[in-house]
Amino acid sequence: MTNAADFAGMTADEQVESLRACVAEVLEQYALVAPVAESINHEYNSTFKVSAGSGETFALRINVNSQRSIENLNAEIFLVQSIRSVATPKPVANRLGKFVTLGWHEATGRNLNAVLYTWLEGEEPGDEPNVEQLFALGAAMAKLHAETLGLELPLSAELSDYTEFFWGSEDLLTGDTSELSSEEKALVAAAIVRVDEVVAELQETGVRRPIHADLHPWNVMWHEGELSVFDFDDAGIGLPVQDLATSLYYLDTPEQDQALLAGYKSVSALPEYTEQQMKLLLLQRRILLLNYLYETSNPEHREMIPAYQEETLRRIRNNLTA
Repeated sequence: MTNAADFAGMTADEQVESLRACVAEVLEQYALVAPVAESINHEYNSTFKVSAGSGETFALRINVNSQRSIENLNAEIFLVQSIRSVATPKPVANRLGKFVTLGWHEATGRNLNAVLYTWLEGEEPGDEPNVEQLFALGAAMAKLHAETLGLELPLSAELSDYTEFFWGSEDLLTGDTSELSSEEKALVAAAIVRVDEVVAELQETGVRRPIHADLHPWNVMWHEGELSVFDFDDAGIGLPVQDLATSLYYLDTPEQDQALLAGYKSVSALPEYTEQQMKLLLLQRRILLLNYLYETSNPEHREMIPAYQEETLRRIRNNLTA
């Protein structure tokens, strides 16, 4: 019997291998003919391409690191099922008619939640999205914001409140378990105060709604000139400008930024924000990702902590003294 600490000490390949029995148990609960699972992504969660004997293909997501509750997963599934304006994968029910399936994971000694989705053809733009793809991403975001405005979740579903700084995750940077120095914790705490002030200001003119909260070029698929959106695992209740900031964080050039914003404006007016407010929302994303690096069991991501933390603290200092 191993435990979570042992799992965190494995290599990424060993972690994927440890999930094989869990994946097999999950797939047994679906009406699939001779399914074969192939690991295609192992980061925050683990995703497998499932090829069935019928010729159908699916994507199976195993929530390895995610602490999302069953109510959060119900909300994600309801949200994806509700979307009509943008192409998304759709959840597949198991033999019991449920969309969340449990599989025992020996390496961590617990049941893991899994969701099977229909397959999306195409490729992720990834680190090198072109202007056409970013324009389409901006337009898709605006369509999602329009469609989710006023969407009411069922009683069995709940999304995290993104007025809270860490977006439902445990604060591993400023609390008692933090590995940061006292000075570093104080610096992060000061940034949190500033971001909280900005979010409060933005709520005066913005209208909260379900947002994707992780719309970047690795979470969209491009196929024959058409864009589809997947991975709603981080969805929460927030402001459209928070979604926009998350996307802008991952872009590298002013030309990319402008393509994304132009795509959004082709569908709807941009949410209101000042340059300084956006800078602080971008800083928040950076801090959230640092917090994630301390949370995850992914060994390749944890190796990033020293360099990523140093740069994050530098950016905090620059923003607070600007």
